Amino acid sequence: MSVEGTWDLNISTPIGRIKAVTDLRAAEDGSLTGTAHGTGEHLPLRDVALDGSRLTWKQSITKPLRLNLSFAVTVDGDTLSGTSRAGRLPASKVTGRRRTS
Repeated sequence: MSVEGTWDLNISTPIGRIKAVTDLRAAEDGSLTGTAHGTGEHLPLRDVALDGSRLTWKQSITKPLRLNLSFAVTVDGDTLSGTSRAGRLPASKVTGRRRTS
């Protein structure tokens, strides 16, 4: 399964809905790399891993709050759904769609 591409994400957080864009690419060694941008930040993804249809990654943000986030989503073709978690805070629902062009 390929998860490469640009994904438009919607994250339902306790402080409101956040839109973000995540770019995922395969490195030469077969590992996944990526970046996220939204709310005026451009951030690298860490520990990007694909296990079957389950995709996980970590990232740190500073806006609107300084948080370390962990994402765990299930990919189904050009859509994904799952959660984002910031430490001990409740999980936030994540949905996304891969851009086709």
